[in-house]
Amino acid sequence: MKTVNEILARKTRVGVVAVSVQATVFDAVREMDRGNTGAVVVLDGDRLAGIFTERDLMRRVVMKGRDIGATPVAEVMTSELLYTEPADAAESAMAKMTRHRCRHLPVVEGERLVGVLSIGDLMKEISEEQDVEIRFLKEYIYSR
Repeated sequence: MKTVNEILARKTRVGVVAVSVQATVFDAVREMDRGNTGAVVVLDGDRLAGIFTERDLMRRVVMKGRDIGATPVAEVMTSELLYTEPADAAESAMAKMTRHRCRHLPVVEGERLVGVLSIGDLMKEISEEQDVEIRFLKEYIYSR
């Protein structure tokens, strides 16, 4: 499998869906809808402050009866962040996501956010690699 950076470079959607720490939950949900994603990163200026996911929305907002228009996303985001680096192996990122049961992983280089890797990105990569391997094996078998 490839590095995290190689997978990010192949993503069709360019850019990171983000909101500021001053945003409300409604703002975050609107950006998730616009970006057709299940998570937004939360930025404090240029600094990664957290991530807000569909799971956060359900557990920390909906189930608590909070007002999405009045609740600051900073109060309900996940601030203890897991992240990966561009040079990391994709397998390492997948293991981290599996171990911690998360579907989105910020990609950080030094102090700079460079992207977000989703479990879907990784599954697409695995699927494509398996397709190539299956084609190779079929060609090998049928060429004998």
